[in-house]
Amino acid sequence: MLVAERHKKIVELVNEKLSIRVTELSKIFSVTEETIRRDLEKLEKENLLMRSHGGAVSIEKDQGETSYLEREITNAAEKKAIAVEAVRSIEAGDQIVLDASTTAWYVAKELEDIPLTVLTNSIKVAIELSKKEQIKVISTGGTLLSQSLSFVGPLAERSLGMYHVNKAFISCKGVHLEKGLSDFNESQALLKKQMMEISDETILMVDSSKFGTRAFSQIAPVSKIHSIITDSDIDEHTKKQLEERNIKVTIAN
Repeated sequence: MLVAERHKKIVELVNEKLSIRVTELSKIFSVTEETIRRDLEKLEKENLLMRSHGGAVSIEKDQGETSYLEREITNAAEKKAIAVEAVRSIEAGDQIVLDASTTAWYVAKELEDIPLTVLTNSIKVAIELSKKEQIKVISTGGTLLSQSLSFVGPLAERSLGMYHVNKAFISCKGVHLEKGLSDFNESQALLKKQMMEISDETILMVDSSKFGTRAFSQIAPVSKIHSIITDSDIDEHTKKQLEERNIKVTIAN
């Protein structure tokens, strides 16, 4: 395969999957990971994608929300593993907040039916938890975003402001050590920031493709996170820098 053809296919794959790893591209095209990294560097300079630690992410939909159907199949295995790890930190009697991310939905699916109070702006999370009799679910209400089946806006923000929780479980589109957490959608970013503010502890749930990237709307500095749950493909240098900032990093199996 010619280099130009490989580059075209890489961009197509990144836009289709929204994010992809160097290791995966290396296997698909039967070239070394170093070759793929050079490809991604060139394609980023041409403004066709954005590199991240361990891979690349699409910039095609950078200003809008991705539909929940697309998000469910993007890095699904990693998200499920991260959710399983997150559930281990939830105890009976906890009061928690779950955002509208796919990973939060997986957390809702994995949760046992134990006494809990869960505050969420996600319709999918609320429906999933409705099957569990001991879990009290509080929905923020607000303006519905049909792409993500979630509530945002002033009503959702005022609703969050009425509560205090032990733990906030959130995800985001970008994690940059200097520029902080970010998301594609401004309304979601504002809500996630407030979720962090009403919580004693913030647990960030992101796969490794999110590190080193920035999305449109800033949520909060990295220093506001207490711990991160991610996958084993996180760059060791990034992991070390996070730990030097007293942020606990847990690798999901």
